[in-house]
Amino acid sequence: MNQGKEKLAKIIFLIAACTSVAAVIVICVFLFSEGLPAIAQIGVKDFLLGMTWRPGNNIFGIFPMIIGSLMVTATALVIGVPIGILCAVYLAFYCPKTIYTPVKAMTELMAGIPSVVYGFFGLVVMVPLIREHLGGQGYSVLAAGLLLGIMILPTIIGVSEAAMAAVPKKYAEGALALGATKERSLFFAALPAAKSGILAGVVLGIGRALGETMAVVMVAGNQPTIPDGLLDGVRTLTSNIILEMGYATDLHREALIATGVVLFIFILIINFVFSILKERGNHEK
Repeated sequence: MNQGKEKLAKIIFLIAACTSVAAVIVICVFLFSEGLPAIAQIGVKDFLLGMTWRPGNNIFGIFPMIIGSLMVTATALVIGVPIGILCAVYLAFYCPKTIYTPVKAMTELMAGIPSVVYGFFGLVVMVPLIREHLGGQGYSVLAAGLLLGIMILPTIIGVSEAAMAAVPKKYAEGALALGATKERSLFFAALPAAKSGILAGVVLGIGRALGETMAVVMVAGNQPTIPDGLLDGVRTLTSNIILEMGYATDLHREALIATGVVLFIFILIINFVFSILKERGNHEK
């Protein structure tokens, strides 16, 4: 009886795993089958390095959107990574048990807030503040980066804290026994041991920032030009897709799908780099 249940469970788990793999394969097949012909028709150089996006004239250059996506993501990481990692350090090593549960619940609640709510917050609060105190229209790289920096916090905090909590206490205790302060024992003994987990949290944060759409659309300004600074408007790859897919046809529609291919390749590259760094870290151990 027990063997039958175990076999049934294995079959169910296998089906679930195969379903996940099949979903990824179907998405890849759709993206590349629809997007690559468009890139070939437009021209790889004209598509990736073109400075002008003008669908009405069959001009599809996404270089400004690539730069915009990178600038917004970099701004989000500068804001979100230090705050997220330090918050994870506090939760893992400093937070009193009496307030750990509510603080942890608050960080997890941030992950459940819909993107449009974040976008509305940025539209009503961040954009006017930037406009009044820093200049410009308010709809800018800075506004989008600040908002995404907040949005990636729960991902970085959750993964990093779990990695830190899994580090054996002997690492920090050994450093303390040698005369190090608590801070030194944590930052030079415990945190390096959790490096892979922290890096995983950062990578997931990058993926969230690159893939976010609705919140960015509401605060970024959506100008398909390369911004001169953080206070200029910007259009990201994801924003470009969502803003025009509703009415796009023929080559225009295929070019938008090709934009999704470029975004997908970016995510693959990030994950590949993370795998290399993780493997190198394991060899160093």
